[in-house]
Amino acid sequence: MKVLIAEDDTNIRAGLIDILKGEGYETFAAANGTEALALFVSERPDFICLDIMMPGKSGYDVCREIRKTNETIPIVFITAKSEEIDKVVGLELGADDFITKPFGVKEVIARIRAVSRRCNAMSTPVKTDTVFCLADLMVAPLELRAWRGNNVIELSLREMRLLRLLYDNAGQAVTRDQIFNECWGLDFVPNSRTLDQHIAQLRKRIEQDPKNPQIIQTVHGVGYRYEKGD
Repeated sequence: MKVLIAEDDTNIRAGLIDILKGEGYETFAAANGTEALALFVSERPDFICLDIMMPGKSGYDVCREIRKTNETIPIVFITAKSEEIDKVVGLELGADDFITKPFGVKEVIARIRAVSRRCNAMSTPVKTDTVFCLADLMVAPLELRAWRGNNVIELSLREMRLLRLLYDNAGQAVTRDQIFNECWGLDFVPNSRTLDQHIAQLRKRIEQDPKNPQIIQTVHGVGYRYEKGD
């Protein structure tokens, strides 16, 4: 597996390279965000480790740029930031996990393996090509798109899995744990704000009135539900 490491601290960068090479990974290292984006394009890595605080483009900037073109490559932030809000921002930008400095060798390897397993499983397409409807929204799983009239809405694989899960359980409350397991993977450590913010952003895109949602309805204290109409 090819791993891109973006870390401005020389010692930490060298340490990560040694750790990963010792496990048989091929590594590419960048000292700043700009170099990281260049290596992402030229080397096509399979996994990315990003420091958040780097000169020029931050890890957040790099993650945001990569997610514009690639929603599935695993990205782990390696950071000294441990506040909840820092992790929420990173997850919202599309990060898959965090490793907090100082870190141990075993933790780095374990997290990279866990995220790789989860992302590999989650990259499997939704196992149906059947177009389905949620209220007035027509959803095409293999295209990762939905339509309302002539308006096309592009969806991520995670969003598609969520909509399919609600459709398959129409009329029933789908618990938060069910959603995390299906849409994030079994190894994901859930953060309640992560799901709520994802739902809020998705509602803005697919609901006619996000403040009065008809597709993703909240079941307080449990999760979410899609209720079929007549």
